[in-house]
Amino acid sequence: MTLQRFGEIVSAYGADARHWPAAECAAAQAWAARHPHDAQALLDEAAALDAWLTRDAIAPPDHALVRRVLVAADPPRARRPRWWWPGAAVAGVGIGLAGGVAGALAVSLFVAAGSVVPVVPVAHEPSYLTTGFGTDFGIDTVDATDSADGSAE
Repeated sequence: MTLQRFGEIVSAYGADARHWPAAECAAAQAWAARHPHDAQALLDEAAALDAWLTRDAIAPPDHALVRRVLVAADPPRARRPRWWWPGAAVAGVGIGLAGGVAGALAVSLFVAAGSVVPVVPVAHEPSYLTTGFGTDFGIDTVDATDSADGSAE
């Protein structure tokens, strides 16, 4: 820390060490302790400036000024109603109904044209009787290969 740098810190941040940069605060205080005469002269000058700056206060605005500013400001705009929410609901219902009518029309045209062939399941189709475990459902069936007691030979 030099006299010049200590003077820059005190001039920029004031006489109160709490306002000094944290990185240089300890070094500046150590320099001030080693050079009390030079440091005190700079600190007294900065303290006088700090006191003068804290005395300066901003007066509140005059009521006439506030009134003039408010009169000159734009009048508040009336809030417009939000019509798009109900409009969106009506549009959604309308689109849903139109889709339903279009689907019903398409199905009726296919049925009327005869393009829909009814599928009639075969009475004893074996594919619906099978499972992943085989075709034995525990039903006792007798065919020609079975013996009279029900066991296979």
